[in-house]
This record gives sequence, structure tokens and C-alpha cells, in this order.
Amino acid sequence: MKSILTMLVILTGLFLLSYCTSKDQNTETTEQTAQMSEQELKDHGEYLVTIGGCHDCHSPKAMGERGPEIIKETALSGYPASREIMKADNGAMKIGWMLMNADATQSAGPWGMSFSANLTSHQSGIGTWSEEQFKKALTEGKYKGMDGGRMLLPPMPWQNFATMKDEDIKAIYTYLKSTNPVSNVVPAPIPPNEL
Repeated sequence: MKSILTMLVILTGLFLLSYCTSKDQNTETTEQTAQMSEQELKDHGEYLVTIGGCHDCHSPKAMGERGPEIIKETALSGYPASREIMKADNGAMKIGWMLMNADATQSAGPWGMSFSANLTSHQSGIGTWSEEQFKKALTEGKYKGMDGGRMLLPPMPWQNFATMKDEDIKAIYTYLKSTNPVSNVVPAPIPPNEL
């Protein structure tokens, strides 16, 4: 009995120690972010956008000698509105395929057809969004960060960002709001019955 009680006291102590250490580290990270300069915040946001693969779907690309290469002038502007919409191969989708165009800005699957959003600082992108709207879109999958609207469509992996730290969301938002504003109104999604 004494050894069980001793073991419980040790385990409780270890749990409390790990909890306090974890809490201190989270507080320290938040304090570090609060102390970042505007440029450091943008740089951290750019880093997160890059490693998060945002350009993979949100940046139009041209075919280069190493495959698809981001077009610098339209980076993060989503599916180009001036581009003709490709038709989906319904036969391929009926047997379980999800389809994407060559630069991954247009996708089709059981949800219908979706187009990558404009994430630049232009008003046709996220230029008029508040940080709270951005957070809601990224962590809750709400279109334009608005309650009562539709959910973001695949292949946007918003679920992967659901537990993202506020300081990382702030950094990404700060970076995106500093990007080159590209005027580009992305087409509306096409429901499955209209493909």
C-alpha cells in the first residue's frame, strides 16, 4: 500500500512538473511573438506559408525546366479568373479520382469543382478581411471567415490548421496582408450536378 501511495505521489509530481513546464513554454512562445517586430512577424509568416505548402494550390504556375514554377507577379492570387475553366472527366471521378489542373489551382471531385482562393492583400483577396475572419476561415473552415456561410471546399486542408497557435495565425495574416495586391476574382465553385 505504501509503495502504491509513493508511486501515485511521484506520478502526480511528474504530471504537475510537465504541465507547468509546458505552460511556461507556451507563455514564453506567446511573449516572444508579442515582442517580434513587424518585419520579424512578416518573415515568420512567410516561412509558415512556404513550409505549409500554400503556394502549391494558391499560386498560378508556368511550366519551367524543373516543372511547375510560381509566377512571381501572381503569387498567392488563386485560380486566374481570365483562364478558361477546364472540364472535369466525369468518368475518372466516377471511379474515385480527384482531379487537379496542371498548376493545382482548379480541383474536381465528389464535392464538385473548386478554385483556389486569392490570398493576396487585394480586396478581391483577403485585403478587407479582419484577423478574426482569417482565423475562422483557417481553423474552422468557414468561407471568408463568416458564420452562416458555406464551408471551404476540398482540397483546402483547413482541418490541418484547426489547432494552429494564435501567434502563427497572426504571423501568416500579417505576411499575407503585406503581399503584392493582385486583382483576381476567383470563379465560384461548381456543384457536382453541374459538372
